[in-house]
Amino acid sequence: MTERVSATPAAIALIQQLTTKFGPIVFFQSGGCCEGSGPLCLPANEFKPSPSDVKLGEIAGTMFYMGDSHFTFSQNTHTILDAVVGSSGSFSLDCGTGMAFITRGRLYDDEELKQLAPAVRHGFN
Repeated sequence: MTERVSATPAAIALIQQLTTKFGPIVFFQSGGCCEGSGPLCLPANEFKPSPSDVKLGEIAGTMFYMGDSHFTFSQNTHTILDAVVGSSGSFSLDCGTGMAFITRGRLYDDEELKQLAPAVRHGFN
């Protein structure tokens, strides 16, 4: 089965750092259509997905959600969570760590599309 989301070693290391400090976290990507778009990283108990939000998958024990309109645009793209030196400049938990989460994407090939995991909308599955 083809997964919808994955992470680089740098992103996994930052996830581990943040979960040690804050407890369970969650990612939400609400918009942005270009390479390097930044997902929001929040304490899991502060995020309430809407019925139309799509659960892309899990990374290092952390759920990754995407807003419906962004998912509609990028549903044939594998989302890759990365962490780079910098600041997200947002309310995301990575702000102040010296690192910033970003997402990159690559189109699925034909074989991956055949084996793509179905989208799971939060309120409908």
